[in-house]
Amino acid sequence: MNIADFMIVIGFVTCTVIIVLLLIMGIYLFRVDQAQKKYPVLRNYPVIGRMRYFLQSIGPELRSYLFNNDREGKPFSRNEYEHIENKAKYKRDVFGFGSQRDFEKEGYYIRNSMFPKLTEELKMDRDTKVTTDRYLLLKEPLFGDKIEKLEQDESPVYLLDENDAKVIGERARNPFVVRGQIGMSAMSYGSLGDHAITAISKGLGIAKGTWMNTGEGGLSDYHLKGGVDIIMQIGPGLFGVRDKEGNFSWEALKEKSEIPEVKAFEIKLAQGAKTRGGHIDAEKVTEEIARIRKVEPFKSIDSPNRFKEFSDFPSLFEFMDKIREHSGLPVGMKVVIGSKQEAEELAKSIRDTGRNPDFITVDGGEGGTGASYQELADSVGLPIRSALPLLDNALKKYGVRDQLKIIAAGKLISPDRIAIALAMGADLINIARAFMITVGCIQALQCSSNACPAGVATTDPEKQKGLVIDEKKWSTANYVITMRKGLFRVAAAAGLDSPVHFKREHIIYNDARGKVWSLDEIYDSIVEERKTLLDPSEVRLKKASQSED
Repeated sequence: MNIADFMIVIGFVTCTVIIVLLLIMGIYLFRVDQAQKKYPVLRNYPVIGRMRYFLQSIGPELRSYLFNNDREGKPFSRNEYEHIENKAKYKRDVFGFGSQRDFEKEGYYIRNSMFPKLTEELKMDRDTKVTTDRYLLLKEPLFGDKIEKLEQDESPVYLLDENDAKVIGERARNPFVVRGQIGMSAMSYGSLGDHAITAISKGLGIAKGTWMNTGEGGLSDYHLKGGVDIIMQIGPGLFGVRDKEGNFSWEALKEKSEIPEVKAFEIKLAQGAKTRGGHIDAEKVTEEIARIRKVEPFKSIDSPNRFKEFSDFPSLFEFMDKIREHSGLPVGMKVVIGSKQEAEELAKSIRDTGRNPDFITVDGGEGGTGASYQELADSVGLPIRSALPLLDNALKKYGVRDQLKIIAAGKLISPDRIAIALAMGADLINIARAFMITVGCIQALQCSSNACPAGVATTDPEKQKGLVIDEKKWSTANYVITMRKGLFRVAAAAGLDSPVHFKREHIIYNDARGKVWSLDEIYDSIVEERKTLLDPSEVRLKKASQSED
């Protein structure tokens, strides 16, 4: 027998064995599928029916990479994701040919000026510069890896002019002075891994003039790695500022307040995507996390959905006053606005008690979370473009708006969205998920499983190996710097020398019929809780009658 005949025999035997094994496996699966009672499709279509469940399991990936168009994906479309990635990786925010926005749909627009500001007319810090690493895209073939070159790039960090700096907590012994309007929203260590927290901290530190919110999980060593300013959040679980019995610890608070990076405290009443108490599974409560949160290791943690230390606004403000006095630092609160009445009750209480938070973080219902319930994330709490007008109007109505700063959050991932939020009443902006994307998040939607394939939303050491801190820190810095640059660019287009000057008159709303509305008219429709926009003549008549009264 020659070699050719021998190979034919070997091939025939191998194929026969494979076919027999497949037949045996098919018969086994056929019997199993017919016998099981859980899935009707498998009972009626044994073996073949398994294809249905396979396709269902890879459905998100198929939609993301093949079937959704560039503007369809949720929570972030492919376009939105790529804009974040381009700013972070390449320090670029330009594109070609034309916008993919559907201009036939209604939406907000920024009023351009006939005489925009020149670059040299912008009022900003031109002296502070940093050098970061960025990639230069040389070639992007259809097949094969992108050809990129890593280079150093020096640029201004686009901080506000010193005279435009935002001061939080002017009456505190140690006010918090902010030179950039964009910071990191609350993300806890435990929800994100130490690699992600460290990379973001270092990146924000490089970018300067920004801040990092610890989330309700407490202040970790990783939040401090970059030397960035810290807002320490205190949730109902009191993680990091509690004693062994779970009561509030003034000693622990004092200890945290003496850390140089800690600039303010935030009392968390609610979160846009999670208006409830938090939960963390026992396997994620490592000894390190337990030490940081001051809880027992390897035991599930459930924090209540409200504080036991207070039960109404007057007692909340009293509690905040004690924290401010004890720590010497500004104290704010994080809220989700659910109605006009709720916003007015808050504002009225500030006026009546003569006490106020130093800042209010208003979180839109479109915000994200590591783990929540769909019914809460989808339907509880107003989105930011409704919540902001309600809160801003209520504070102005009761004459207390100038006593505090408003920080807005809710998918404000681009300079134009930020400009609209600033015009609606925000002083500062919080961003969370975009920062996750800067350190490698691929929007796999596995945040609650501890199996994040990018090593971002996981504490698994093996998964985290993929996230290289010294590479991703530059991406975070580049994103912040490019965002601030874009915000100044939008301000210039509106005829403003700084984004701190955005007001209602700089934003218009174009409805589906092509009719243009001012933001004041939009405010009237939101605040008056009308289902449709008021006609401009009706608005004028309404205001005239009110002034006559």
